[in-house]
Parts: sequence; C-alpha cells; structure tokens
Amino acid sequence: MKRKIYADLLTWKQKRKGSVALLIEGARRVGKSYIVETFARQEYESYLLIDFSKVNPEVMDFFRLYLDDLDTLFRNLELYFRKKLTPRRTRDEEAKSLIIFDEVQFCPCARASIKHLVADGRFDYIETGSLVSIRKNVKDILLPSEEHSIEMFPMDFEEFLWALEEESLMPVIAEHFQNRQPMGIFHRRAMDFFRQYMIVGGMPQAVLNYVQTEDFDAVDEIKRDILALYRNDIQKYAERLELKTAAVFDEIPGQLQKHEKKFVLASLGAQARMREYAEPFFWLSDAKIVNCCFRSTAPVIGLKLNEERSALKCYLADTGLLISLAFDERGLMSSDLYRKLLFGNLEINEGMLTENIVAQMLRASGHHLYFYSNASRDDATERMEIDFLISKPVPTNRHNISPVEVKSGSSYTLTSLKKFISKFHTQLSTPYVLHEKDLEVKDEIVFLPLYMTPFL
Repeated sequence: MKRKIYADLLTWKQKRKGSVALLIEGARRVGKSYIVETFARQEYESYLLIDFSKVNPEVMDFFRLYLDDLDTLFRNLELYFRKKLTPRRTRDEEAKSLIIFDEVQFCPCARASIKHLVADGRFDYIETGSLVSIRKNVKDILLPSEEHSIEMFPMDFEEFLWALEEESLMPVIAEHFQNRQPMGIFHRRAMDFFRQYMIVGGMPQAVLNYVQTEDFDAVDEIKRDILALYRNDIQKYAERLELKTAAVFDEIPGQLQKHEKKFVLASLGAQARMREYAEPFFWLSDAKIVNCCFRSTAPVIGLKLNEERSALKCYLADTGLLISLAFDERGLMSSDLYRKLLFGNLEINEGMLTENIVAQMLRASGHHLYFYSNASRDDATERMEIDFLISKPVPTNRHNISPVEVKSGSSYTLTSLKKFISKFHTQLSTPYVLHEKDLEVKDEIVFLPLYMTPFL
C-alpha cells in the first residue's frame, strides 16, 4: 500500500547523501518496517535488514566488539546475512547500499554506533523503532547527533482512499477547499468513504484486510490483536508505571464519552493527582499510542509558551482502535454494530469518535494539539471550551491562531466559539467548524466537512 512517508525517505536519500541516518519513530504495527524495506528494494542496488527484535544476540555483539574495526563489522554482517553491500565511492554521490536497523530500541548499542557509521560514509542507514525514547532504551548510551528523526502515523484519509483505489477523490476535495466551494453531489460520496475510514482506522493490517474482504469481524479481530500488543508493551516496558499506565489507557474511551473531554484524574482514584500520572501519559505519548492535547491559556503566537500541562485531553492515536477498545464487552464487535456505526444509526455519543479522528488527522498533518477552556464561575461570558487551536505556518504579530470546533450531529450551537471570537478577535485567523455537512462560509466562520481536516 502506498504511503506518503515514502517521499520523505526519497528526499532524505537525495539531499542528505549519508550525512545523517534516518530514524523513523511510530507506534507498533503502523507500517514502519514494510515501507522501509519497500524503499530499500526500490531505491538501492542492495540492502541489509537487521531486525533486532529477533536477530541472534551474537549479531548485536558485533556492534560492541568491532566498532573500532568497521571493515570486520561490515564483513561479518555480509557473511551472516548473505548479502553483498556496495560502498559509495565519494561523499557527493548517492549510496548504492542501505543498512536498516529495524526495531533499533532492542539494541541501544547499535543506535549509539550510528555516529561512527555515518562518519565512515560507506552506506546509508535507516533506523526504525517504537518506544525508542523511553528511559530503558536510552540508558547509558550517547544519542547520536547524526540522526534525523521523523514520525510515522497511521494511514491518513488520502492513503486510505489510495488503498481503496479511489485516487481521484482527494484532489477534488483539495480543490474545493482551496476555492471555498461546496462539494455538492460529491459530498455524500466523500462522507461515505470518511465514515469507512473512521471505523476501520488507519492501521495498515486492518486496512488491507478490509480492502481484501470487507469483513468487519476480521478487521476488528486484527485491531484487538494490536490493542493486546499495546497492553503487553505497557506491562513489559512501562517500568514502575505499569498499573497507572494501563489504567490511563483503559480509561480513554470513558473520558472521551463526556461532553467536556478533559481527562479527569478522579476517575482513576479519589486521591489521583497529575504529578503521579504525568509519566504514564508521557509514556503512552512517547510510545505513539495516544495523542495528548494540552490546554493553552491564550490564543497567541507560540501556543506552547502558554501550555498548561495539568489539563489535557487524551485521544487514541488511531480511531479504529478506539472503537475496538470502547466496544469490548463481548470481546469482539459484530458486523451489525460496525454497520450501525457506518450509517450513523448507533445510539452513542459519536462526538467521542469524531473528535478523536480530527485529533488524529491534525497530528498527521503536522499540528501539535492544543485546546482552550475557561470554567469561570463568576462571569458567564468567560465560560467557553474550544476543541482545538491551530496556528498558521507563517507567524505574524496578529491573526495567527484559528479556533476549531468539532460537531458530530446535524444540530448544534456555537456558543463557545462566538464568545471566543468576540473576546480574541484581534488575535485570530479564520475560525473553523468541522461537521458532517457540506462546506459553507457564514458570518466569517468557515464550516468544513470533516474530510477536509487534513488541509487545515
């Protein structure tokens, strides 16, 4: 299946020419190994893949024993993997061979060796990993500065359409977004595909199975296997934090069901405090399992400068996984339940799913997640909650921040958004409402169908 990150890999190869290694971080089962090996096969004369999750421990020892003798290191790797590598002749040419360190978190010393391998200059290097930055996997090693890191997300909406061989739809959506024109007769078709994307999710195994079978039960089973893998990772790698991290993970659907989706720690225990649960949230975020959204106290340039980490919303990184996590009473969702979700006939708070998918798409588009809230007890005009704040890519003194409200139903009010615009109008760029209806511009607010979120 085609992934957009392939273009980033190609840019790295052509422009960096071995001056830095590439580290691809992402959640388990997000497709890192597949895309890197596909890239290696298509863009290099030869490649060598070392999967540190299953390789013989003696191979790991190569990086401890022969780092001062790289000729021997490369010869041993070629002999063990029965691959012939071709070194580059000069620094100015693109490499002919690539060495892949897959699941590099299992061999910290191999990651530490990147500094010397890049300086040697014979080959290109790509590292992939999950849980790469957790304390256990960086302990006692010097992290290489010769490493360029990029993040890989679940498949986005356009990649999902590509998998369904619907490559012509997203360019039409982009054109209508740019021109602020309604989709008209194409809106229903786009929303149908969007709802499929929301309930299947963007994990490649689930998408591939859906494309091949359209069997929702089989898709759900794959997603539950991924959730079980995440739970196992929590138990194995969240040192001293296993119980609290698992409690946060399992509580996510319940928190997102609420009207105000801020994570209320009291649900985990009457005495629960953020100072005790900050690390579990950050662990889940580092593992790329969740997307944390922090409160910003003012909609001004540099949202991070006004970040308040004691108040946050916690979204699952993939909405398809959220559905399987939320509806697990019988261990497996039925096809009937999926179809009700597909056609919007299930009596649940769909705001949970809608806001989660928007958070997922905003993160995949490069945004960090912030929201605004004020629970003033003294002044009703100050009480408001804005789902997301996003900043324009080019900073200006004013008109830089766009408030984004997410609406799941056909009938809704915009009380908070109107209060927000009134209070901060000199600092705001375009206000957006994301909803299930077609594009409309009204009272200087742009109402967008949910499937246009990636263009914000």
